[in-house]
Amino acid sequence: MRKVLLKNGIIVSGKKCYTSDVLIEGEKIKKVGKNIKVTGSLCEVVDCTGKYIFPGFIDGHTHFDLSVAGTTTIDDFNSGTKAAISGGTTTIIDYGTQYKGETLKQGLKNWLNKAKDGVSCDFGVHMSISDWNPRVKNEVKDMVKAGVTSFKLYTTYDIKLDDDDMLAALTEIAKCKGITGVHCENDGIIKDLRSEVKGTDNKKVISHALTRPSVAEADCVNRLSYMSHITGAAFLAVHVTCEEALNEVKLAKKKGYKVYGETCPQYLFFDDSVYNKSFDESSKYVCAPPIRKKKDIKALWKALNDGSIDIVSTDHCSFTKKQKALGKNDFRKIPGGLNGVEQRGILLFDAVQKKKISIERMCELLSENPAKLFGLWDRKGFVKKGYDADLVIIDPKKTTTLSLKNQVSKSDYCAFEGKKLKGKIDGVFLRGKQVVDQNKNITDGIGKYIKRKVYKDVN
Repeated sequence: MRKVLLKNGIIVSGKKCYTSDVLIEGEKIKKVGKNIKVTGSLCEVVDCTGKYIFPGFIDGHTHFDLSVAGTTTIDDFNSGTKAAISGGTTTIIDYGTQYKGETLKQGLKNWLNKAKDGVSCDFGVHMSISDWNPRVKNEVKDMVKAGVTSFKLYTTYDIKLDDDDMLAALTEIAKCKGITGVHCENDGIIKDLRSEVKGTDNKKVISHALTRPSVAEADCVNRLSYMSHITGAAFLAVHVTCEEALNEVKLAKKKGYKVYGETCPQYLFFDDSVYNKSFDESSKYVCAPPIRKKKDIKALWKALNDGSIDIVSTDHCSFTKKQKALGKNDFRKIPGGLNGVEQRGILLFDAVQKKKISIERMCELLSENPAKLFGLWDRKGFVKKGYDADLVIIDPKKTTTLSLKNQVSKSDYCAFEGKKLKGKIDGVFLRGKQVVDQNKNITDGIGKYIKRKVYKDVN
């Protein structure tokens, strides 16, 4: 059986960092300890002195090969997972969708079929429910048995559920010990504000942000917190963007509700001034909810440190500049989303270097907490004996410049263009095989679908 020995690396966990060796045997971590000796067989030895060894990053929020706004995201499962693994993300969980008239089983089958051309990291599927009925109710337990233990509900768009169906869905998911992520924006507020935009304001990208205000997000986080508590459901407020919504997450946590918070890099590194540039530039940053103000960035970073935010995902939903131009004459038609699945890890490591968060907290946000919330806690998210050998090696002495020139995503722009960061991903292992080297060469196609267990509390 193939063996790899990582020597003298700095192992990172949510509790501490320590210098150690890691012995990989086959797909698993065989041993973690100092001065590991290997005899009796050939073993590749990798010197990791001075470098950090993280458990593989987990991105619980991607949209690959998603049809939306009259087009389809430019990254499918093939290119999207290549982008993910290049940035140290060894597992993604994509949002599959059961569209109107479909069963949950059909929705899952459709999403698994999207991965038929090969994936470069391991993957799972959340199931988004857009059509609640008695047949779908009976399918929830079947999804959980099939390893789909997390679900997605919307309070806006044409796939939203009304309050009655939302409560019914939360109740059934709670019975199966699943966790539910909810896109929280008040649809009525958005529709009302958008109906008032006239004339030349239709061409202004800033209208996107003005018609999806913070209060629309905070209102739904508040309501879903109470709904989840009433039903006994675990509720994940996905892509939290603003102080107002964050305060609702904090309040629910204080009350002891099973409420968790997620945010994304775009909300940590950009403010709404991105919407006051030319259309070509501003449209790149159209996403929902929109990018907020500087005060919100400050609040989110504080929340990363105090535990109010539990995970950092990406909401990777990538397009080209030509696709974004579909909304040139009407901001409502700009496809919403941007790339980030390959930049997230090194962005957060740079934040560690700048002492914005601790390295242990980074490990919790990108590896340990996603593993717990998304039912991967028995095999991924930790550098431990018996776990999948999903590992990310980062050299803190090197630097990374984010640019379209070195981007793997098929999008023709990099949302973080020109950012110079402290640290460089020096290697990525997926289930024991080195799939990314120092030059970002990728061994693709060895990812596989992962059936997941029910979630664990992160506290």
